Amino acid sequence: MNQNKMNLPSLPLPRGGLPGALLLLLLVAGVWSAIYTVPSDSVAVVQRFGKYLKEVKPGLHFRLPFGVDVATILPVKRQLKQEFGFSTPGATNPWQNSREPGKETQMVTGDLNTALVEWVVQYRIADPENFLFKVREPHETLRAVSESVMREVVGDRTVDEVITVGRQEIEVEALARMQALATHYEMGVSIDQVQLKNINPPGPVQASFNEVNQAQQEKERLINEARRGYNKVIPLAEGEKDQRIREAEGYRLKRINEAEGDVARFNAVLAEYLKAPEVTRRRIYLETLQTVMPGLRSKIIVDDRVRGLLPLLNLDANKAAQP
Repeated sequence: MNQNKMNLPSLPLPRGGLPGALLLLLLVAGVWSAIYTVPSDSVAVVQRFGKYLKEVKPGLHFRLPFGVDVATILPVKRQLKQEFGFSTPGATNPWQNSREPGKETQMVTGDLNTALVEWVVQYRIADPENFLFKVREPHETLRAVSESVMREVVGDRTVDEVITVGRQEIEVEALARMQALATHYEMGVSIDQVQLKNINPPGPVQASFNEVNQAQQEKERLINEARRGYNKVIPLAEGEKDQRIREAEGYRLKRINEAEGDVARFNAVLAEYLKAPEVTRRRIYLETLQTVMPGLRSKIIVDDRVRGLLPLLNLDANKAAQP
């Protein structure tokens, strides 16, 4: 107390004495409480005597001091996140981490089995006025809505669909339902993404389920190998079939054309034969001998006017004997 009295003379007091000092202190406090800054990723919702007044953009602003105007800063450009079933250490959002991981993850599927589901909801503050004044505790309300919707969506599917092939459908359907409820309740939030994380069966049956899952993966692998072999063999067989068909068609056209040519040739010869039968007969005979005779190695010529065989010189033997 004495120390404070010793320091008082060092402070320049206004002419009014103590009332003047209080007035100066009050003025400084008023100016200090009237100035505030809004970050670049946020807006400020200003209330005057508790009533909504306006929204303020990022930057330096002034307000009525001493609690007359109250500015609530909301990060409207930042993507917020809520985690269900697990918690990320060092999270800056106080509503991000899971409240009761054990209870949130346990869900009953449509075939009356149990699955442990972990998921993440990413959202933004789309309407600051509705976010602050339409719903009490909007973050907690959004968490309750998310958990309710996820339990409903998971309850419409079997445990195999939830754990294996139905993840994307669950995410899409849960996102649509959450956004519909958020709009209906005028929560002022926009759901950007619903992402499933780890989905596991309960601990007592997890080993058995892993064996079943491995068997299904082995089944899919064998099916894919069979399809790969099918796709390798069948197109080759189809190509060979088409080739054989084209060859048969070509052979058929060739035989038809040859037969038609032979018929045309025979008709032409017949027409000439009818005009001069003897000449045509002799010409055909000579043409036939001209074709046949070069292919014969031994030739014997018989003349009806000469009795007996004509002595012939073996020309082929003489050619073989010459050096």
